[in-house]
Amino acid sequence: RMSRHAQQLRDHDINPCVAETDASRKCMDDNNYKKDMCTAYFLKYKSCRKFWHDVMMQRKRNGVKPEMPTAEERKKILESIG
Repeated sequence: RMSRHAQQLRDHDINPCVAETDASRKCMDDNNYKKDMCTAYFLKYKSCRKFWHDVMMQRKRNGVKPEMPTAEERKKILESIG
């Protein structure tokens, strides 16, 4: 059984970067944990985290709840910016 924290990390409504996390982990597994082989995955993860962190901070400043948009809302946001 997963810890509560682990469950939250797998929850698409809480963690907007589940796919990037999984891709990074898979790359590390596939490349025998040679980090330099997975730089592109790490950068994608990092930019995902930064993008959604900025969205979250903006929503917090504007008093929007929840601060992290749901998975469905995020899909619409991404579609709107192309």
